[in-house]
Amino acid sequence: MSEAAQTTAEAAAPTRLEDLKPKMKLTGQVKKVELFGAFVDVGVGRDGLVHISALSTSRVNQVADVVKEGDTVTVWVRKVDPRAGRLDLTLIEPMAVDWEELKPRQVHTGKVTKIEKFGAFVDIGAERPGLVHISELASYRVDEVSEVVKVGDVVQVQVLSVDPRKKQIKLSLKALEEFDEDAGKADETPLTAMQIALQKAQAAQATRRLRADRKATAQKARQQQEDILSRTLENKRK
Repeated sequence: MSEAAQTTAEAAAPTRLEDLKPKMKLTGQVKKVELFGAFVDVGVGRDGLVHISALSTSRVNQVADVVKEGDTVTVWVRKVDPRAGRLDLTLIEPMAVDWEELKPRQVHTGKVTKIEKFGAFVDIGAERPGLVHISELASYRVDEVSEVVKVGDVVQVQVLSVDPRKKQIKLSLKALEEFDEDAGKADETPLTAMQIALQKAQAAQATRRLRADRKATAQKARQQQEDILSRTLENKRK
């Protein structure tokens, strides 16, 4: 790090408990190790406690197995109470989105991590990936999930429902499409009945073409697979 960059980073570092917020990432030095945890100086005038349960995602029997006095560590704020002068820290990086923060109609950006016949799983930074059911992928009928999304795709989704007890998050891509359409309609000059009918006809035609193209692509892929299988069996017979 250059001298200028280091000076900027130091200037931006919090110096008071009042400056701290939950999930804030900090660098500190282990000042004291106890049986129940470690005290870390993060430069706010009061050492924070990393409880033994917050040292690692794995079970820790002794604090000294993970940290020692003098160690420089990266921590995150768990809880802060400036009035009581209390600061709880953790060495475990927190989730970007906690269960209590997830609410219906929220919009998140996530990555598609898995595809099944019934839908796609999207990681939005919560404890578990959320499910976009195949019926929530698009405003038109989707026959194959891979027609719309693939593993690794970055997508925007809207939260439909959250069940912390079952650890389930239901998401939708279709809801955002419908929201954009409604927003666009609100800004438009009212259309005549003929214009509306024409737009519907054009949209229906475009949808039919899109479906036909996708079906043709799928059929071509299946035909190629069948041809390969047929040639393989023929070679085995020879």
